[in-house]
Amino acid sequence: MKNNFRDAGLVIAVISLTLSALVMLIFLYNASLETFCIFAPILCVTGGFTAAKLISVTRKNFQYFARIDSEIDRMERVSMNYMPISIAIVDDKNKLVWYNEDFSAKFEDEAVYGNSIESITKLPLEKLLEKEGYYEIKYKNSYYKVYADTPADPEKKNVFLIYFLDITRIRALETEKRLSKPVVMIIVIDSYEELFGGSSESETAKITVQIDKLLEDFITSTNGILRKYNRERFWAVIEERYVRTMIEEKVKILDLAREIQVNDRISVTLSIGIGRTGKTLSESEDLARQALDMALGRGGDQAAIKTDNGFEFYGGLSKGVERHTKVKTRIIASSLIEAIEQADDVYIMGHRNSDLDAVGACVGLAGVVRRLGKNSYAIIDKSTTLSMRLYDYLYEKEKGYLFISPSEAKENFGDNSLLIVCDTHNPNIVDVPELLERAEKVVVIDHHRKMINYIDKAMIFHHEPYASSACEMVTELLQYFGDAGKISSVQAEALLSGIMLDTKNFTLRTGVRTFEAAAALRKLGADTVNVKSMFAGTMETYRQKSELVASASIYRNCAIATAEKVVQDLRTAAPQAADDLLGVADVKASFVIARMSGDEIALNCRSLGAINVQLIAEALGGGGHQTMAGAQFRDSTIEDVYNRLKEAIDKYYESLNS
Repeated sequence: MKNNFRDAGLVIAVISLTLSALVMLIFLYNASLETFCIFAPILCVTGGFTAAKLISVTRKNFQYFARIDSEIDRMERVSMNYMPISIAIVDDKNKLVWYNEDFSAKFEDEAVYGNSIESITKLPLEKLLEKEGYYEIKYKNSYYKVYADTPADPEKKNVFLIYFLDITRIRALETEKRLSKPVVMIIVIDSYEELFGGSSESETAKITVQIDKLLEDFITSTNGILRKYNRERFWAVIEERYVRTMIEEKVKILDLAREIQVNDRISVTLSIGIGRTGKTLSESEDLARQALDMALGRGGDQAAIKTDNGFEFYGGLSKGVERHTKVKTRIIASSLIEAIEQADDVYIMGHRNSDLDAVGACVGLAGVVRRLGKNSYAIIDKSTTLSMRLYDYLYEKEKGYLFISPSEAKENFGDNSLLIVCDTHNPNIVDVPELLERAEKVVVIDHHRKMINYIDKAMIFHHEPYASSACEMVTELLQYFGDAGKISSVQAEALLSGIMLDTKNFTLRTGVRTFEAAAALRKLGADTVNVKSMFAGTMETYRQKSELVASASIYRNCAIATAEKVVQDLRTAAPQAADDLLGVADVKASFVIARMSGDEIALNCRSLGAINVQLIAEALGGGGHQTMAGAQFRDSTIEDVYNRLKEAIDKYYESLNS
């Protein structure tokens, strides 16, 4: 066993003190005999006392260690000293009093008599003794399981045995096993038909070769395998270690894919689903499919990873590509007709604080269900809706027979009633949450990018993030309802108002199908002049909007306006102000933070496409689209939301630059 450096230090201290005293006496003797006579006795007495005290302490330490050593009989001492695990003995003050050869080798810096064992374990002795089992610690670059025990001999209860089992190799094997775990990836080329629809065979072949080469190079760098299902779908297996590297690099394969262009105008985008927590390859593949569905539901051009706590997303910075195929719409319409026919009655609701898109979609569906011979009702909460002008117009023209209040709906809703949710798939913001909890048959029709928290009990989940609005989706469904789809002109105007709202009068997120839907509604008798009147606001609304615009400040090309005071027309004025702020030069996105009630703050986000406000809203707990999103806060202040928004904007820019 190594020398005890602390005891050696005491000996050195005594010798040093003695030599210092002798030097001092010689100096005084040569300097002044009188001074020497005065201080010599004092130095002798003081030095002698100090030396005696040091010798006494050292002797007691040696006696103490000898007593501890005597309490361990020879066989125990030899056995423990050469055991292949580290063993130490500490006293009731947690001081080290004995250790074996293995402990001395592995904890060389701490293997000193009298040292506290906490310098190694970072835990008090009481903590080690109270737990059944063991603690795991890390010392330098090694890992240990630490056990504490009391000797069986009752006379030795003032000492404790500490065992250190080296598990560094086991941890290394566990890490290697975890990093080498196979992960399943499913990769899809977004909107393949639309991407190559107008391309020649040679151009298509050229681009597909570039995509294949990109994916092959990526998988080769991970030592994985890649198989091509069909012309647009790939299946790959890589090790977990490379998934971590891919995440650290922000899934740069998405950026590399966008560098490939079709006909020098349309960028190729990929959607990737990753399943990494399955116990088997089959289970990981199922998780990868779920992740891919979520990535596609959010507009594509991103990677989604299924985790134990939900999903993680990477990418999603570009605008989704419109899909032209109507096969899915026809299938959904057929399934919806069947569900309606099997139900006793149908209730249709939108999201809380319903806008023209939510109300229009509800009214359009209620009208077509009525023409199928079933009782149907659009649930509208007049106290919170933002579309009272449309509500009053419809109530006047159609005598209000399509509408029902939330309280009446909850009272009349039966076991065989069908509930249709429009313009949202988030169960937390539906207009009547209690109805959603009670409903056994649920249909969801929504166009917002898919969120992690969605209505998962829907028998029909019609989700199309490429559509401009829920009203556009409903209008497409009507065309497959036959004669029942020929709704009244007033109901057609309600649908058209929703399309115009979400597209900003056909300027944003407008595709070919948007104009086709508008044309179909115009054919049903929708009057654009009447629709335009739905957007007219009161003078108070206009005043509030002007005040919000005037209060805005610019932060990193983003206009941010705030309103602390709660006023009646603020729910209408806030989104309108966000729209108007986009007209300011060099403003790429606008945000309006407004207090809607004593404990509720709403954030309205808008952009023209240069900034993806959906990602910013999601960082704050909200969601929406690339050009239109929002979030709600409770028990917060305007200043707190303002600061959080600026942080989210900063992180968004950081993600673009990383």
